[in-house]
Amino acid sequence: MKAKLGIAPIAWWNDDLAELSDDVSLEECLRQTSVAGFTGMETGRRFPMDMAELGPILDRFGISVCGGWFSGLLVDGDIEVEKDRIAEQMAFFIAAKAPCIVYGETARSIQGVRSAPLATKAKLTETEMAAYGRKISDFADWCAKQGMPISYHHHMAAVVETEPEIDLFLKHSSVPLLFDAGHLAFAGGDLMRVIDNHHARFTHVHTKDIRKSVIDGLDRTKESFLDAVIKGAFTVPGDGSLDFEAIVKALARKGYEGWFVVEAEQDPKISPPLEMAVKGHKELMRVMAAAGYEVAK
Repeated sequence: MKAKLGIAPIAWWNDDLAELSDDVSLEECLRQTSVAGFTGMETGRRFPMDMAELGPILDRFGISVCGGWFSGLLVDGDIEVEKDRIAEQMAFFIAAKAPCIVYGETARSIQGVRSAPLATKAKLTETEMAAYGRKISDFADWCAKQGMPISYHHHMAAVVETEPEIDLFLKHSSVPLLFDAGHLAFAGGDLMRVIDNHHARFTHVHTKDIRKSVIDGLDRTKESFLDAVIKGAFTVPGDGSLDFEAIVKALARKGYEGWFVVEAEQDPKISPPLEMAVKGHKELMRVMAAAGYEVAK
């Protein structure tokens, strides 16, 4: 079983909450990533979208592009418009030899709205989900034919958030899925059941941990997703409440191979990114060995 370990830059720079960002350069972020032991990084706002510029910087630190977020609008949008919107990132990711583009549906989402309580997030009827599933399946097929597949990110405060919504979405679509342990746990889903039911669709994994005490203490009728982030809802494996040894062993039993990416947004003043990255990498290496994975260096 082969695995690669990556990390997301959101631990250093938060695109939605500028106040939760460390004052470091791209080069310093990549240096810390390498020191922590990771070989991949997802892209973020400080990444130049040009491999002629970015490639030599990545090579200096032994890091490759292992994914990156695209804010999709297909719930209400037009496929042809989305093709135009994703074109630049797609060309860049193809040049970078990235494994996928992480598709996050932001239409009707309140994930970036500080004033919107979690309980007010949009819900799709089955008829709406079926229409959305057909549309995004066509879009995903087109992306794959261009040479860059997408991996769909179920996400707190978005239209595909809960386990039943994931079930319904996958019933009505053929889209590859990004399995995010932290978002699913935050949404109250059963991680082992989702792995059992949908592992064949997994093409990317985010190893986001949660602080259960923070999540259990939220008033979802008043507090937003961003409020939860500021309170410290998320962290790296080995620092939170989830059993990543059990999670990774379950993924190994189902034959998942590929990237495991730490994506843990939190306050860098309280949780220094390098310290957190080292802790997360150490825990992942422990559980990878326990699950029988060979981790690429």
